Amino acid sequence: MDILTKLKGHPRVGEGTAYAILFSMGFCHLLNDMIQSVIPAMYPLLKDSFGFTFAQIGVITLIFQLTSSVFQPFVGQYADRHPQPYSLAMGMGFTLVGLLILAFAPNYWVILLSVAVIGCGSSVFHPEASRVAQMASGGKKSLAQSIFQVGGNGGSAIGPLLAALIIIPYGQHAVGWFATAALLASMILVRVGYWYSLLLVRMKQAHRAVRMAAHGLSESAVRKAMGILVIMLFSKYFFASCMTSYFTFYLIEKFGVTVQASQFCLFAFLAALAAGTLLGGYFGDRYGRKYVILFSILGAAPFTLALPYLNLFWTLVMAILSGLIIASAFSAILVYATDLKPDKVGMVSGVFFGLMFGLGGIGSAFFGWLADKTSIEFIFTVSTLLPLLGVIAVFLPDIKPAKVN
Repeated sequence: MDILTKLKGHPRVGEGTAYAILFSMGFCHLLNDMIQSVIPAMYPLLKDSFGFTFAQIGVITLIFQLTSSVFQPFVGQYADRHPQPYSLAMGMGFTLVGLLILAFAPNYWVILLSVAVIGCGSSVFHPEASRVAQMASGGKKSLAQSIFQVGGNGGSAIGPLLAALIIIPYGQHAVGWFATAALLASMILVRVGYWYSLLLVRMKQAHRAVRMAAHGLSESAVRKAMGILVIMLFSKYFFASCMTSYFTFYLIEKFGVTVQASQFCLFAFLAALAAGTLLGGYFGDRYGRKYVILFSILGAAPFTLALPYLNLFWTLVMAILSGLIIASAFSAILVYATDLKPDKVGMVSGVFFGLMFGLGGIGSAFFGWLADKTSIEFIFTVSTLLPLLGVIAVFLPDIKPAKVN
């Protein structure tokens, strides 16, 4: 029996795709990632205020991304066995506390503490939120993950824009205003937690049904496919981390734009990521996730390769096109991975969200170290080669998406 079968006495919990829940989760993901994206958007301000080196900037991102990633597989594995509907709201509470610490952090070490607390909130939020998106999908799993993920990408795009309008003019303390977004998300997630709790009476049957799903692949084939997916994540998020953390510095150094103007350019790139994510989910359900993964990584290469050799206008155009194409990868990768391990949705989601954040943090720290040794233009050129790794997606086995209405 499907977990969305109507429960007696609760007619709002029914069959099909629960769009109200999906859009609620997407909106909360937007608020969560909007808050998180404020951290890299603050880097020029923090660098000027505290005199940080690029390596120190990279370590801030590393601490944030590692705390956002290390705990996620464990949270996901625990949720597979013991679902916690209200943990979503609790995770947002961590984020709220971290924001308030960051707003008044007086030195480097307190800044590291604040981003670590915000990262812990993300670790709690993402695996269970991804599980809720799949539960509410009604079979349209790629679309559901895309709606959820596009909220996060939209928030990542809005964050630098709001930072340019609020934090850059008014300073570090203005970060405290973002705590209201965390509070709003917590209130919405309490309602989602109630909906989720209604479904727990069917969780045992749902798990039995999931275990019956078979893709016909051997364990070695599954491990090989998982390894390819990890390389795809490496390619995508090392490139994305360089763009997110250092694109503003690149534009300032090479083209002499203002800090505020560079934030608007970063917003354009991140907005393209949001739009591409939704398209990836739509096509993944209909034409196969393998082909979306292949196109989204390798297909971005011609545009990324051109980036270091163009003027300001065409650099921005190529960045937007690159973001639009490469963004479609994550939803397809995540759903493909959960199709490989259909009885471990929470753990797989935690691992892949954890890898997403962890690789982003490692990439940012690596490129920060390399920028101190070489230059911003050099690391930008190196990062644009990464999408070429997308060619190995041709070795992924075909898993046909489920038919959807």
